[in-house]
Amino acid sequence: MGKVVLGVAVGVAVAACAVAALVVGKRVRSRRKWKRAVGVLKELEENCETTVGRLRQVVDAMAVEMHAGLASEGGSKLKMLLTFVDNLPSGSEKGTFYALDLGDTNFRVLRVELGGQRSSLHPDVERFVS
Repeated sequence: MGKVVLGVAVGVAVAACAVAALVVGKRVRSRRKWKRAVGVLKELEENCETTVGRLRQVVDAMAVEMHAGLASEGGSKLKMLLTFVDNLPSGSEKGTFYALDLGDTNFRVLRVELGGQRSSLHPDVERFVS
């Protein structure tokens, strides 16, 4: 009887070691995959990094194109519409206001309820896709 118990104990120990080896092996492979994924993300981040100087160049180029687009029809690749805003809001505006955005494939409607100085802004946006 003692030999049977010893045999069963050894068998269970061997099975436990095999399972532990599988679990450890799986974790090691998983960590390697994770490290590879992190490495790919770091490389992508480095390749897509934009310097502050380059961002300033983009901002300056956009400002030039915006001014050219407002100066004359077809003066820029950037299409601009003159909106004749004659003064800035004071914050005491009350009522319901609408904004319409007619894009290439979208039509968005924004409705805003304003109640003066003490009101909070809760816009409702409806989007229609053609």
